[in-house]
Amino acid sequence: MTEKRSFGLPSAKLIAIAAVAGILAGAAAVYVKETGSGNGSLSADAGQCAGTVETAAALKPLTTGEVAAMVVVNEPRKLVGISFKDAADKDLTLDNFVGKTLLVNLWATWCVPCREEMPALNALQKDLGSDAFQVVAINIDTGDAEKPKTFMAETGVDSLGLYRDSSMGAFNTMKKQGLAFGLPVTLLVDDKGCLLASMNGPAAWDSSDGKALVKAASAPGA
Repeated sequence: MTEKRSFGLPSAKLIAIAAVAGILAGAAAVYVKETGSGNGSLSADAGQCAGTVETAAALKPLTTGEVAAMVVVNEPRKLVGISFKDAADKDLTLDNFVGKTLLVNLWATWCVPCREEMPALNALQKDLGSDAFQVVAINIDTGDAEKPKTFMAETGVDSLGLYRDSSMGAFNTMKKQGLAFGLPVTLLVDDKGCLLASMNGPAAWDSSDGKALVKAASAPGA
């Protein structure tokens, strides 16, 4: 397994970008400005995720190196109201993926860090994607699907499904809950749909650090 970077930014610079993404975006609305009111409430009864507290706690030592900016939640909660469409324009929510651990990533073609991160997400899905784990990368470009389709084709992103939310409702819902400040934003969600951790900014998800975090979150009995 190679540890070659999937994009051009040096590792240290990636970590620095991820670490300060929330501060910069919160102060100056980096990359995204809020439009609309979102597409639903993000959290439901935290009691649904009571058994996930131990899993989340076990992930904290693994938020290091390339994924040092990942913030593990203290009280996992069910994510609801995040709606988007698949390549066939079918309406989906995270409930459609219950039974799988998910790495949910919001991205746009006009977001430079997103573009640099996509090959790493593609490699992660190619290496670890299974009945137990999936990368769900949701494009939030407005308009039709041609721009994200073209970008994915030109950059060889062939293992990720094309999921879209042209209303930016998913981003705005996450923003209201303090999870999204700019793009990219990534959520680690367990197989019950409970939030385990979140990150603002890019990461080398195909690195050994990224894979170790994902494997721990998606291991049987996690």
